Amino acid sequence: MTVRARTFAAVVTSLLAVSACSSTTQPAPVTSDSVPALTTEVVREYDRGDDAFTQGFEIDGDVLYEGTGLEGSSFVRRTSLENMTELGREDLPSDLFGEGITVDGDTLWQITWQDGVAIERDPDSLAERRRVDYDGEGWGLCSQDERLVMSDGSSTLTFRDPTSFEAESAVDVTLDGNPVERLNELECADDGSVYANVWQTFDIMRIDPETGAVTAVIDGTPLWNSMSASERDGADVFNGIAQIPGTDRFLVTGKYWPRIFEVRFTETAPVGQN
Repeated sequence: MTVRARTFAAVVTSLLAVSACSSTTQPAPVTSDSVPALTTEVVREYDRGDDAFTQGFEIDGDVLYEGTGLEGSSFVRRTSLENMTELGREDLPSDLFGEGITVDGDTLWQITWQDGVAIERDPDSLAERRRVDYDGEGWGLCSQDERLVMSDGSSTLTFRDPTSFEAESAVDVTLDGNPVERLNELECADDGSVYANVWQTFDIMRIDPETGAVTAVIDGTPLWNSMSASERDGADVFNGIAQIPGTDRFLVTGKYWPRIFEVRFTETAPVGQN
């Protein structure tokens, strides 16, 4: 695909996503009788700029890492978890469309959408160390138990070697026996689960990575509804999950969302948050 074609595809993708989330008709939350339906209890909110087309979101120690997308606008940055000030930022070459990120030991991996390139970076300086090629699209990425977990916009999670980035195995994600398509940003949680945004919805799937079975569906609609009309204007899809290490809380956000929400996933929302 040429640079011009990729750029056109990126614009179309962005416009479709904005349309999906800006419409007065919100996507209906996924429901199931076999797994818990959870919601978001807001613990705290953080203001941020609206310049981030968020594709990857992860906390390592006291640093929040974020990778963003779109050709000519993609970057990766480090932010202080204590006061949400930017500590460092590295722009991608203008022909690359950034996607998911993850920290694995002394390595920060960043994948790309349709470029077939994974970038290994220094997690402190964000400097590029090397590039590795892979087949297919890159969407979400997280690190778990000496392996990387990657999504490609389908219902498949691929497990990769954290050093070579070679694919080792895969699992299909299902809910009630049906495939869950459009898996996007990923978070490998402390309890062994993988959390995944579902593109163009407000749903997060909690997944057992060994079987691919969805074990809970989390509805993020209340977060979108809590923002003002002006905040929602220009905001894109729900995307970005990062567990605060050692806690039951997560930071979640969306593409071009002006807020980051610190939340717990609970069975019922506190009064006033429905």
